[in-house]
Amino acid sequence: MDLTTFAPRKILLCQLNQIGDVLLMTPCLELLARRFPGAEIHVVTEKKCLPMLENNPHVARIWPIDKKALPTLLNELGYYWRIARENYDLIVDFQQTPRCRWIVGFSRSAVRLTRTPHWYMRWLYSHWTEPDEGYAAAIKASFLKPLGITWNGEKPRLYLSSAERDWAAAYLAELGVGETQTLVSVDSTHRRATRCWPAASYAALMDAAARERPDLRFLLLYGPGEKDVIDELAALAENKNALLVPERVLTLREAAACIERAALHFGNCSAPRHMAVAVDTPSLTVMGATSPGWTYPAPEHGYVSLGLPCQPCNANTCRITPERECLVKLTPDNVLPFFLERLPAPE
Repeated sequence: MDLTTFAPRKILLCQLNQIGDVLLMTPCLELLARRFPGAEIHVVTEKKCLPMLENNPHVARIWPIDKKALPTLLNELGYYWRIARENYDLIVDFQQTPRCRWIVGFSRSAVRLTRTPHWYMRWLYSHWTEPDEGYAAAIKASFLKPLGITWNGEKPRLYLSSAERDWAAAYLAELGVGETQTLVSVDSTHRRATRCWPAASYAALMDAAARERPDLRFLLLYGPGEKDVIDELAALAENKNALLVPERVLTLREAAACIERAALHFGNCSAPRHMAVAVDTPSLTVMGATSPGWTYPAPEHGYVSLGLPCQPCNANTCRITPERECLVKLTPDNVLPFFLERLPAPE
């Protein structure tokens, strides 16, 4: 098929997880909508990732996968069959997971794009390409190269509503953030130890920054089951007046609305850093096992790393030392100058 004249009417993108990866896929939505302005674009993703796509003007329909609602293989296959039989002209599979492959296999799509698959999966796809290197969202966009589409710096985008923005303004005001304070959103948690800067380092960094900048207020974000990490951090901090600890877990979109109002987002390599990019808030990330390829290539988004020979390893457990040298030896004194230089001047 000649893809230079291909004009799909209905498109499906398959990106099941993780939350950050779904957000990093949103530039592809923008690129496809620009290339095929008359096409209807659908996305299949896990239920937990839906907040990253809500209000996105390029998405006509989201197909959520809820494992609890699909208790048997027969239930699953029936759902994938239903999705696949929506008469898509184009399917882009970013992952090649078994669930994505079922949908592709059930479909009658003329064009089925992915990265270069293993030989035993090639019958499922009509076109494939080797992904580019570099920024994660650019890598995803490179799946679209057979369509003549290239990434030109498009950012991930999270579209907040006016009501969500109003909620964040009122909520932060209740926490005591006024016009004279400078808000920093902080993501200090991670389920993987190789991606989590120690709580003591976060506490020391915030204490040191608050001594330099008494106007700073730190909003400590956390997810389900992570409150104990935040409590440990707060107990270690000397300047507790600078810390803002939500009484409950904020929803992803509530967190995004608060991040949008921050002067800086600081934290581990996790979904909130991508949310910061998506709402145009500068960010600084502490890097352990992960690659610089997760950092949007712009001066307002940066990272701090020791740059050890073993970095990045992308491992979930340290293969060299259980002490996670790349993170433990990255001291608050190392990070503080990079942190302060990204803050706007106090008013």
